[in-house]
Formats: sequence, structure tokens, C-alpha cells
Amino acid sequence: MKRTRAALRYAKATLSFAQDNKAAEIVAKDMRQLGTLLNENVTLKSALDNPLLPVEKKHAVVTALLPNACESTTKLFSLLGENNRLSLLPATCVQYLSLFAKAQGEQTAVVTSAAPLSPELEKRVLEKAKSVSNQKIQIENKVDPSLLGGFILKIGDMQYDASVAHQLKAIKTLVTKKNTI
Repeated sequence: MKRTRAALRYAKATLSFAQDNKAAEIVAKDMRQLGTLLNENVTLKSALDNPLLPVEKKHAVVTALLPNACESTTKLFSLLGENNRLSLLPATCVQYLSLFAKAQGEQTAVVTSAAPLSPELEKRVLEKAKSVSNQKIQIENKVDPSLLGGFILKIGDMQYDASVAHQLKAIKTLVTKKNTI
């Protein structure tokens, strides 16, 4: 929790600085690229978390990953390095992208399904999600075979559960209630 709050603070400060310099979109691009690199490379993530590795080496690695990063992004790297907080970089990337999407009026709808969505079904879910929200919606599909079928649509704090697993659980609850004395 503490790391998330600190990452959120760094992300807010970076977004504010980037908006003042009209570079918020470029920083978002850098954060997406860096987030992808950090998610794909576990060794890199563990190197940033390693307290025995000197901060200068961590900073050099991060700046080498994005040699063409904009000024706002490099300032974030420097700030995290000065405060010995480069381990917060992955969480800061996620928080920045979330804040940037909110600032742009975008919202992510998470669709959890038993199998990957087909393009046609994704289009239908996107239309339904747009009718519920007045913001720009992006679909993120997560696969969870334990749902057995159907889907769970989550937009912000709203959730619609149309999964087979949920329906089976509701039937089980109904049957066990009726068979009690």
C-alpha cells in the first residue's frame, strides 16, 4: 500500500510537470514502452528492487532502456534515483498511464471471459460499454477458464457478472436454501 501511494504521488507530479510542458502524450508513450519492458523482463524488475545494486547503476540501466525519452521522463528517472526510489518505477508507470487516461476522458472496461473474445464479440461488448459510460472506452480482455462460459464486464466501480460460474453458484444457493428445514 505504501509503495502504491508513493508511486501515485510521483505519477501525479510527473503528469503535472508534463502537462505544463505540453509533453503528457510523449511521457505516456515512454511509460507504455517502459512498462512493457519491465513486465517482459523479470530480471530487470528484480535489479531495480535490489537494495545492494548502487543507485547510479540502476539509473544508468533505466536511461539506457529509453535513450530517446523526453525531458519529463528523464526528470522522473533522476528524481526517483536521487530519492533511491527506482524500485517504484513499474508502479509509477502504471499509475501515470491511469492518471493520463482519466485526464484524456478515457476509461478501461475489463472483460474477463472463459476464452479470448472474438473481434465481433469485442465490438458488441464495446458498444454496450459505451452505452453505460459517456467516456471513451477501451476494452481489456482477461481470460479466466474457471468462469466456464459467459463474461464479467467491469467498468470503473460497476460490474456485470454474466458468467456461467456465477449462475451455477446462484442456482446452488437457491437449491440449498429451499432444502433447509
